[in-house]
Amino acid sequence: MVVPAAAQQPETLPAGEGREVVRAKCLVCHDAELIVQQRLTRPGWVRELEKMERWGAVLTAGERATAADYLAQHFPQRGRASVAAAPAAPGASPDAGQSALERRCLGCHQSDLIEQQRLDRAGWGRELDKMVRWGAVVTDAERGDLLAYLAARFGQR
Repeated sequence: MVVPAAAQQPETLPAGEGREVVRAKCLVCHDAELIVQQRLTRPGWVRELEKMERWGAVLTAGERATAADYLAQHFPQRGRASVAAAPAAPGASPDAGQSALERRCLGCHQSDLIEQQRLDRAGWGRELDKMVRWGAVVTDAERGDLLAYLAARFGQR
């Protein structure tokens, strides 16, 4: 018997109207940690939910609205990072990292989703490993450049 992902995880989503929709519809594929670390505006959450629907998630219009309200309330957008203003990592190739991001990440993800993440280097490494498990094609060289770029530009504050 397969146990749904939501049943395997400790509760990390705050109580509120919409939590059960998010648990039932999102935690089937995603760890709660992925949701908790994202910070989007309500329109950003709607776009993210609509993208998941294009990829096979099934939500009614009411469930989408309830989930978007819940996510925007509990995981709102914080200050935006500026790629141009962010310092480069020592020894990293910012151009190669940015190029890898554009080639390997922006086909599926909008830039605001990536810019709003605030992960340390290990967190970005886990995210890259997960994306590769899910089918992203990233060479070892690209992974190093991408990891350095993401950690330098979108690291923890």
